[in-house]
Amino acid sequence: MSNLPPNVHVSQHPCLLAKLSQLRSQSTPARDVKALIHEISLIVGCEAFAKGLSSRPGPTDQTPLGFEFQTHQVLPSTISLVPILRSGLGMVEAIQTLLPNPVPVHHLGLFREPTTLQPVEYYNNLPNHISGPSGSGAVSGAEAEAPPSLAVILDPVIATGGTCAAAIQTLREWGAQRIMVLSVLGAAPGVRAAAAEWPEGVEIWLAGVDEELTPGGMLKPGLGDVGDRLFLTIGK
Repeated sequence: MSNLPPNVHVSQHPCLLAKLSQLRSQSTPARDVKALIHEISLIVGCEAFAKGLSSRPGPTDQTPLGFEFQTHQVLPSTISLVPILRSGLGMVEAIQTLLPNPVPVHHLGLFREPTTLQPVEYYNNLPNHISGPSGSGAVSGAEAEAPPSLAVILDPVIATGGTCAAAIQTLREWGAQRIMVLSVLGAAPGVRAAAAEWPEGVEIWLAGVDEELTPGGMLKPGLGDVGDRLFLTIGK
């Protein structure tokens, strides 16, 4: 594997590597593609959050037998998930499952212009409000206008890196203090380009990395078009 920058982390989990092989296969049906994206996202998310999140003591509570115990709360207290449309939607449920409380989900729509392969933004619903601490619901006033401490970009494939870099720049301009990118597979050149967009503020976590891109900007061997495979729009 090509040398990758220190803010890029590629999993070596054996179950994840096996699932990635299953996902690559052209014979894998759409139902299984959806399940594999979910399962791979769950493993990548576990590894990323184990390193990228922390906890603090919360109030005490009692078990059903009446024993007192110390609760814990996840830090940072303000987190937003940002799936990149369309295929990032396939990762949302897995990451929501990992987090102990509901967090906002904001969507970015980006596509690559076919000739230049440059990203074009067509949808952005980043709001001027977020949930309160620990997912407690909407807040008001100055706190409501603050961007999250951590924005988590969800995008199954990093190809040229242009879309990921554009999303990072958008979230940085919005005011996110830190960005975590969770992905299933990336091309080494694209991953390096995305990681260089904001090295001190971004961590990228992937299940695997391919070395090459085709002239059309697809990973080789890759996964095909994940959005098409998830939503049965192959041949559009």
